[in-house]
Amino acid sequence: MLDKLRCPSSASLQEALEVINANAKRLAFIVDEHNTLIGVLTDGDIRRVLLNGITLDAPAADYANRDCVKASVGEDVLQLMEKVDERVTIVPILDDAGRLVDYFQYENRVHVPVAAPNLQGNEFKYLVDAFLSTWISSSGSYITRFEKEFSSFCECEHGVAVSNGTVALHLALVALGVKEGDEVIVPDLTFAATINAVLHAGATPVIVDVEETSWCIDPKEIEKAITEKTKAIIPVHIYGQPCDMDAIMDIAKQHNLFVVEDCAEAHGATYKGKKVGSFGDISTFSFYGNKIITTGEGGMCVTNSDALDERMRVLRDHGMSKQKRYWHNEVGFNYRMTNLQAAIGVAQLERIEEIIADRAAIEKQYMDLLKEFDFISFQNDVSERKRIVWLASALVENVHRDILLEKLKEVKIDARPFFYPLSDMPIYKPYVFSSKTSCRLSAKGLSFPTSSKLTDAVSSRVYEVFSAI
Repeated sequence: MLDKLRCPSSASLQEALEVINANAKRLAFIVDEHNTLIGVLTDGDIRRVLLNGITLDAPAADYANRDCVKASVGEDVLQLMEKVDERVTIVPILDDAGRLVDYFQYENRVHVPVAAPNLQGNEFKYLVDAFLSTWISSSGSYITRFEKEFSSFCECEHGVAVSNGTVALHLALVALGVKEGDEVIVPDLTFAATINAVLHAGATPVIVDVEETSWCIDPKEIEKAITEKTKAIIPVHIYGQPCDMDAIMDIAKQHNLFVVEDCAEAHGATYKGKKVGSFGDISTFSFYGNKIITTGEGGMCVTNSDALDERMRVLRDHGMSKQKRYWHNEVGFNYRMTNLQAAIGVAQLERIEEIIADRAAIEKQYMDLLKEFDFISFQNDVSERKRIVWLASALVENVHRDILLEKLKEVKIDARPFFYPLSDMPIYKPYVFSSKTSCRLSAKGLSFPTSSKLTDAVSSRVYEVFSAI
């Protein structure tokens, strides 16, 4: 890891920033050709320099902190501990000649977030390229490229990039003609964006229960909830787990219903070898900062329908005619993604398989770490459904989940409870059809931080909390 923190003194600020971005430690050690430490440069230092009008081609060594906290070879742990605080968490270790030989990081004081974006590829490069092109708004080559490449990843013909995952759902429903008087079936265990999009479309949501094993919407409950007013179903691939799409599509076909897949947490998951997002009339994704890949904020609708693709593009852009600029035949929306966001998305997509594999490895670490505790069970692998790990998630039995979460919080581990069931919240209670299983799962579920590899220090904290329960 030390090599990833080294940055040669001949480097520019941009090259130093690329080193910082790749090592995910938020700093670089600036060294000369003899590996002698010149100073430390943080991402915050670079931001301050840029705000003062300095350009990224300036020499990194000129702005390194030469009076940084340092340690010498031979100092013991107690001596090293005295050098760190909430501000300084990484200390370079030097030999007698001032050469960089190691570093010390005290992680027990470091807050571990439940999620953080993995930005160690071409994100910065493409973002700068988009910036320098001056195409920074809702037109530009990265938008077209991201739409094409992401829809292809999802095994769909078309992708329509939008400003976030919630508007993706709303755009899909409006494009399908869902309106006041229609009913749309949604699962009880989901983030509120799913049901809110239905309400924004003017339709009536119908909340149904989920499966015990998969935590996804239960096709049997969908069947029971259908009325003559039902217009669409929104299956949510919750926590990266695919829904039973054969059963759902059969129901939709039998009753002439639309299907809008909510894939916000499931980029790359498959059902019977076919990507989620490729089943529905329209499917939606979120690229929020905690998702598998991110554009900061952002989303996408994918579809195999030429007509729906065209319809969504018109509605996304204020309802403006594609043939007659500034002429509006209907009321649309400003749901556009920027070229800057899309540039980050393109870079993220280049590494999506790597990111998915990393998250699976993190979940495996948690499973191995906590295997002796019989009161916790991790998310199921369901036959013919290949889930991805959005957040490493588990159910806690015979232990008060909230006490466990509080204990983890005390050691700065940002574990999260499952979503509240929609049926628990007063504003959604009028729409409940069934909710028994989702309420039980929600009360027992928690998600662990799944944004970086588990270090020994973080693992120790988690293990100690579980051991003390």
